[in-house]
Amino acid sequence: MVTWIVLAVVLFALVVLALAVRPLVARLPRLRRAAVALRRRAAEAEALRETAETLQQRAEGLQRQLDTTQQRLALIRAKRGG
Repeated sequence: MVTWIVLAVVLFALVVLALAVRPLVARLPRLRRAAVALRRRAAEAEALRETAETLQQRAEGLQRQLDTTQQRLALIRAKRGG
């Protein structure tokens, strides 16, 4: 008699566990798609970061060229004025 009660309790627990896990398993494909989308966006963000760093370096180089050009222009104006 006790064996049947224990077996019934174990089976009931397994049924409750299966019912609780079923919605989670049903969501797995959506979660997997969301994870793939997040990885893709992370890769895009990394590419944008690298592009921004490249542009920053280029802007710094252009700023140095501008400074040099302004100094040369100032020297040329000083020679012509003096």
